[in-house]
Amino acid sequence: MYPLLFRAVLSRFDPEFAHHAAMAVIRVLGVPPFFSAARALTRPAPELAVEALGLRFPSPFGIAAGFDKNAVGVRGLAALGFGHVEVGTVTAIPQAGNPKPRLFRLIADRAVINRMGFNNAGADAAARRLARLRRGAPDAVIGVNIGKSRVVDVEAATADYVASATRLAPLADYLAVNVSSPNTPGLRGLQAVETLAPLLRAVKAAAGKTPLLVKIAPDLSDEEITAIAELAVAEGLAGIIAHNTTVSRDGLLTDAATVEAAGAGGLSGAPLKKRSLEVLRLVRSAVPAEFCVIAVGGVETADDVRERLAAGATLVQGYTAFLYRGPFWGREINRELARRR
Repeated sequence: MYPLLFRAVLSRFDPEFAHHAAMAVIRVLGVPPFFSAARALTRPAPELAVEALGLRFPSPFGIAAGFDKNAVGVRGLAALGFGHVEVGTVTAIPQAGNPKPRLFRLIADRAVINRMGFNNAGADAAARRLARLRRGAPDAVIGVNIGKSRVVDVEAATADYVASATRLAPLADYLAVNVSSPNTPGLRGLQAVETLAPLLRAVKAAAGKTPLLVKIAPDLSDEEITAIAELAVAEGLAGIIAHNTTVSRDGLLTDAATVEAAGAGGLSGAPLKKRSLEVLRLVRSAVPAEFCVIAVGGVETADDVRERLAAGATLVQGYTAFLYRGPFWGREINRELARRR
């Protein structure tokens, strides 16, 4: 039913409006007794549980950062079967993000272009919501993805990240440093090893005992990816998230005029699958077996999840396919993973 609903109705709505409407429903699912009823239908099979980062993940499959920017839908997403929810990207200073429109579907490619620009209510607001969640036992692992506030100069980025980490790490199961979004000016320059090393060192100190990961871009060269992976190990990080959206537009089925009209921003969805696997294998080859690698990019099916796990991923995340597969996407993947173990 959902594919028909998407083609006939949802695809006609502005993508950002449709996302907010979906989030309103997801938030309702997080409220008792709706949570209990939904969870009874979607709870991952016990044999899917994964031990990583000193935590127990109910399933290897979770929802990537960007879907729930303000930690408002965590319980609802857990009710839909996701084993972890990475909220954010959260910035120390609240910000509205880039001007609208800033989210575009490429339906022929099952992809999305976004230039949201870290729109979020800020670290203090996220911390208050996370504190309430912690009192209510969300039944999912919660990661928090942090980024640089737009009004802060790149030269002052470390202090800005540290402010977010200090506020949010005590409330997060793990913390992810986002230096790879293409939608904040100058941000990707922080991935240079000589710049990234002191930033990660400072954030790790602020995070304390909370596991710290770094999220990288797929547009880096293979040599740069390997160097960052080795740096993450050397600095004592707990893992790497591979990867963020891409600025590439290669190999798209959508007509060039539509792609050009969408403009700048990060591309996510099915077209990233090949590069995602390449980046995953590069990272895994450069880090110890016990090092956590979270694979994201082009994940749609249980077979995609299995492929990432077989290639060395500890955990797998998705986002864009939610738009095209619908609310039972997480449940479908978990059931297929359990059926074909």
